[in-house]
Amino acid sequence: MSYSVGARPALRSRQRAARIVGVGAARPSEVISGADLVEPFGKDAPWLVTRTGIESLRRITAPETLLQLAEQAARAALDAAGLEPGEVDAILVATCSGSPRGEASLSERLAAVLAPHAVAFDVNAACSGFCYALSTAEAMATMGSADTVLVVGAEQMSSMIDPVDLGTSILFADGAGAFVVSACDVSERGIGPVAWSSDGAHTDVLEIREGETTLRMQGQQVFRWAVDEVHKVAARAMALAGVTSEEIEVFVPHQANLRIIDAIARKLNLGHATVATDVVESGNTSAASIPMAVGALRSRGATRPGQLALLAGFGAGLSIAAQVVRLP
Repeated sequence: MSYSVGARPALRSRQRAARIVGVGAARPSEVISGADLVEPFGKDAPWLVTRTGIESLRRITAPETLLQLAEQAARAALDAAGLEPGEVDAILVATCSGSPRGEASLSERLAAVLAPHAVAFDVNAACSGFCYALSTAEAMATMGSADTVLVVGAEQMSSMIDPVDLGTSILFADGAGAFVVSACDVSERGIGPVAWSSDGAHTDVLEIREGETTLRMQGQQVFRWAVDEVHKVAARAMALAGVTSEEIEVFVPHQANLRIIDAIARKLNLGHATVATDVVESGNTSAASIPMAVGALRSRGATRPGQLALLAGFGAGLSIAAQVVRLP
């Protein structure tokens, strides 16, 4: 993977780049079957699979906490990278559910138990947040602000759903995933430029309304938007990275809905690629879904080090972000 840095050579004078060196994931212990998810609405498991692809999902139950899952995912990624927590310079947590108002951010709480010396901050771009955070980590490593950045996606979406709302209660789940991003020589660059977009004029299709505490979604509108728009941004990410769809070996989109994933893959001509479908067993875990899906592929032996992967996050905002990366 190669790309031009354009007209800013002075900013790249250190000849640094960034790559992913470790991946980890953690899932709640409670498994909820598709049949149990839809039974209150008079539906059955095949109905859920047909519309979403979901066969089961996982949610946090006490005494388990989101912080514990985030720490587990982070430590697994560090172990995979052969690094110790003390070597982490910065912790970025992509989350829209993990830092309730009035509490310390999830990133700060994670730093406290993992790497108290590290700078820590949250990134909230909802379901596309992990790609936004990954691009921020790449910039930090490339520009010399940090040598090792821990990027975590962690969500407790079950805390944001109304159990009697069919449109959200059967979809959203909990979990955490993490990448370790390390500075490297430009010859080893493993994270391509991010392509992104947002459409603030349509925030009402997926939002928590004023005075409410639970998420509301206009599912059909979100579905059509994702199918119509995400592939355009993903194609731009490939162009920025200087690769074609034929060179992409793994496609890891946000795990929102299996029908959306299939439609985007077709539009990108990725029939030859390994496509992540972790939504089937994990549901929609928002900003955690991409690193969790990569972790699931790796645990099954479905990916190999060095493969080119296209990541694409999309969701509330409405926001999209995509980049090409080389898997560790």
